[in-house]
Amino acid sequence: MQFRTEVPIKQSAEKITLQTPILTVGSCFAEVIGQKLTENKIPAFINPFGTIFNPISITKLLRQAIHRELPDENLYVENSGVWFHYDFHSSWWATSKETLTEKLARQLNEVNNRLQKASYLILTLGTAYVYRQSATEQVVANCHKVPAKLFQRELLSISTIVEDFKALCSLLQHINPSITIILTVSPVRHTRDTLPLNAVSKSILRVACHELSESLANVQYFPAYELLLDDLRDYRFYKPDLIHPNEMAEEYIFQKFSETYFDDSLNRFVREWQKLKQELTHRPLQPNTIAHQLFLENLLKKLQKMNSAVNVEAEIEFVKKQLHSFES
Repeated sequence: MQFRTEVPIKQSAEKITLQTPILTVGSCFAEVIGQKLTENKIPAFINPFGTIFNPISITKLLRQAIHRELPDENLYVENSGVWFHYDFHSSWWATSKETLTEKLARQLNEVNNRLQKASYLILTLGTAYVYRQSATEQVVANCHKVPAKLFQRELLSISTIVEDFKALCSLLQHINPSITIILTVSPVRHTRDTLPLNAVSKSILRVACHELSESLANVQYFPAYELLLDDLRDYRFYKPDLIHPNEMAEEYIFQKFSETYFDDSLNRFVREWQKLKQELTHRPLQPNTIAHQLFLENLLKKLQKMNSAVNVEAEIEFVKKQLHSFES
């Protein structure tokens, strides 16, 4: 008997190795994937603009990075003595407009550098609803707790998303012809839109991703959305808010991602690294014993051997400090 509806995923022809540079941009799920990559020593640059939910803001920021443009001068906002920018998440702030401009310009420049070197760009789309500032008629990424009456909410069309992304892909091809774009739809439901309208929003994003992955050779779709909603499909895979996937669900989706995109050597490395991480977090019942000292010495040898492939200097120092406690 089968008790789950599993989602078959076609193997990617292009594979990720331990040295593959990756950039993730988009909703909070882009952050989850990025963190999982860096936890496994894969060089990922995670959500450089902060959490961005709508596709228009994502493409706008990436275009600005590609062209090395300064942030939109008309979209700075001051709230209670703190400066924000409507195109960026609220994690980007400063106590003066000038300081914030410098910070954002540096980050856009860094994203440009990363885009030129990245083998993969993972984009996670969260919602097809956008908020347009009435004064400038610009779509904003974040309202920064400014009164809602200053914005108009609208639902993006499939064609608007597709055309905008095709234009972005063309720009990316000029600065990095070998880059592969992986599109995902966030499985996190936007209950503020109501569940029926969230379904409308997600369906628009999903169709847009389908059209893009079918029409562009360097664009692929990874079914994170379907893995949670159709495969796992149970509230035990959610956090207490019943909206966000919990750690077990995130790990399962990342496992499916690694099976799809990682090459054999990287999968072997990840299995080995996960065992070492467990050893690093081991809490001995008898810490001041010869047996534990031998355990640490063996762990140190494993890390030093691995250090030729990836940077584990921090972990080596952590183990050395514990060993020094035996000498003092």
